[in-house]
Amino acid sequence: MATPLPPPPPPPSEQQQSNAKPALRKPEFKKVDQLKPGTTGHTLVVKVVSSNTVLAKGRSVSQHLRHTRIAECLVGDETATIVFTARNEQVDLMQPGATVILRNAKIDMFKGSMRLAVDKWGRVEVTEPAKFVVKEDNNLSQVEYELVNVVEE
Repeated sequence: MATPLPPPPPPPSEQQQSNAKPALRKPEFKKVDQLKPGTTGHTLVVKVVSSNTVLAKGRSVSQHLRHTRIAECLVGDETATIVFTARNEQVDLMQPGATVILRNAKIDMFKGSMRLAVDKWGRVEVTEPAKFVVKEDNNLSQVEYELVNVVEE
């Protein structure tokens, strides 16, 4: 004779559901050579090879002076390099030789080539120097991509 199963627990109340925080998950670090066009949500540890300011302008917005700065920085790891587009405060962190963690980075396409960027939903953090040597002869930003429409018949 089978023993009866205990009754299922009551469903959590609405207040209990709203108080429960989602569990944080460990970041999954990617290598530069794993990046593909149109992808987002990447976390990488890279070294800054070079930094070149391409735009630095200020304009007056009411009484506050608003500066817009953009720098193209060559960053990489032991697998490849890619151009990272740093904006405003990010420019100060991207000093040649620095090791940085890029959180929630995305791939933007610019004139058919990949550019790495971190928007307001991501973060750029300077960290302790990494031990790897940057592979500078594999620049993913020099690969030109072409959008092809595939028509199924």
